[in-house]
Amino acid sequence: MSTQPETTPTPEPGTSLAEQTHIAAGGDVDVIAIAPDPAEAEGILENAKLEDIFDADTYAKARNLIARYPQSRSALLPMLHLVQSVQGYVSQEGIAFCAQNLDLSDAEVSAVATFYTMYKRRPCGEHLVSVCTNTLCAAMGGDAIYKKLQTHLGSEEKPLGHNETAGTPNEPGSITLEHAECLAACDLAPVIQVNYEYFDNQTEDKAVALVDALQAGKKPAPTRGAPLTNFKGAELQLAGFFPEDAQQYRTDVDGPSQAVETLRGAQVAQDRGWTAPAMKDVPLPTVPSNTGEKK
Repeated sequence: MSTQPETTPTPEPGTSLAEQTHIAAGGDVDVIAIAPDPAEAEGILENAKLEDIFDADTYAKARNLIARYPQSRSALLPMLHLVQSVQGYVSQEGIAFCAQNLDLSDAEVSAVATFYTMYKRRPCGEHLVSVCTNTLCAAMGGDAIYKKLQTHLGSEEKPLGHNETAGTPNEPGSITLEHAECLAACDLAPVIQVNYEYFDNQTEDKAVALVDALQAGKKPAPTRGAPLTNFKGAELQLAGFFPEDAQQYRTDVDGPSQAVETLRGAQVAQDRGWTAPAMKDVPLPTVPSNTGEKK
């Protein structure tokens, strides 16, 4: 009598074996399948030489980034932002660019680029609109705002999906929509970010007016923070590059970051003379030494 467990067509949790150990890849990955047929995949790596699409200025910026760190590999995160400031996403060419300049393997760069959601694997729109759908924002209307924008930027029959773009990516007026985890603004919920700048206390109508303005080529002022730029411009700043002119620098990055709601608790404490109790010096516990003596 066989003791072999039953098999399933695809991998499933539990003790059953799978008839195959892979499933077809989605449309947002860079290979045709997780384990493609060898005949179909023949030459996929050897013959597909990647084109170097980055100019001399980008290489100069890459060298600038590398010089900021004791070890070149530490520059990988800002380097990926630099790639996005050029392409609007992280392509296979962008991964090869980072690997080449940082003396890393493509696999090491890919592991980082696919771990963080801030690195996009498909071309992004001129603007990235992030709707917070975490607990408090969702309860305050974030879910409804996200669904409204899905149909407004798409249609009732085909709502725009997560990380999908209305319009042609990188072209003026194009918008990539995503639902985001906590955007750290619970006191101003529900919130939206456009290219990582805050638009607080949103409603469905406000959100629709905001994306309409973006599609019309306007740049509405964020509730707080720096003036609005486009996605590529924000990525260049995240890579660590700003205007050398002091006045232009202030214009590009300065803006009020505080909000009345955020400071309300501190203001109440100040008005009522409340202060936190002073910290007391507490002796550290004794630690036995190797000889058994206490120090």
